[in-house]
Amino acid sequence: MSELSAERARQAIVEHTKRLADAATAAGPDAAVPTAPKWTVTELVEHVGQTQNWVAEIIERRITDPTQLPTELAVLPGEADEWPVWLETSAQRIVSACSDDAIDAPVFNAAQDGRTGTQFWLASMLNEAVVHGFDAANAAGRSVEVEPDVAAELISNHLAMLTSATWEMRRPESAHAIRGTGETLQLQATDDGSGWLIERRPDGAVWHAGTEQADVTLSGPAQSLLLALTRRLPLAEAPGLTVTGDAALVDQWIESTPHVDG
Repeated sequence: MSELSAERARQAIVEHTKRLADAATAAGPDAAVPTAPKWTVTELVEHVGQTQNWVAEIIERRITDPTQLPTELAVLPGEADEWPVWLETSAQRIVSACSDDAIDAPVFNAAQDGRTGTQFWLASMLNEAVVHGFDAANAAGRSVEVEPDVAAELISNHLAMLTSATWEMRRPESAHAIRGTGETLQLQATDDGSGWLIERRPDGAVWHAGTEQADVTLSGPAQSLLLALTRRLPLAEAPGLTVTGDAALVDQWIESTPHVDG
């Protein structure tokens, strides 16, 4: 499984943020967001734009101390017809901040994993644009296309987050729920060729890239895997997914790993 290049990630952030803006404008500011039921479309747009600007500032200033993180948030324009330009500007700001020169620079990594801070934030901002782009499209009644290589990268990012020290600290109930006694889950992207093997150990879940024999295998298009794992689509409604083996392990994993926001 090949990792997504920084340039490819930057391009995808810009493109998926544009798609998000188009869908949000079509849905309208007061529309509900079925896949993020705590939000309206206005709140969804505000969250994405503010997060992109907030993270850009962290990288621009090379912040390493979490006590020095920005405290002011960008202001959402009052008129919905201003959203596309506002989001385009925030997307361009984050991709400029995540330049090649910044990739290895000292920057705070909220996951406390093996990635550099900028690598972590680049993947996180790609996730914001893609997953919340699906939310906006869903609110507008539109279909979504997530490129296989992008979806595969975000599955890796998703697993990295769920097995990080930060997830254990901030979401202990979830981290404990996905522990086990050696049970294994295999994820296979049939279009991208990527695979992920999850092992549920007593001291925490771990994962690595690859394909191996497992207690259960969830396979299908990378987009469907991503949307099911991030609870944007029910497992049974994600196109092309098949489960081989102990399906209860997959159901329990997804049920135990919700995100806090949205």
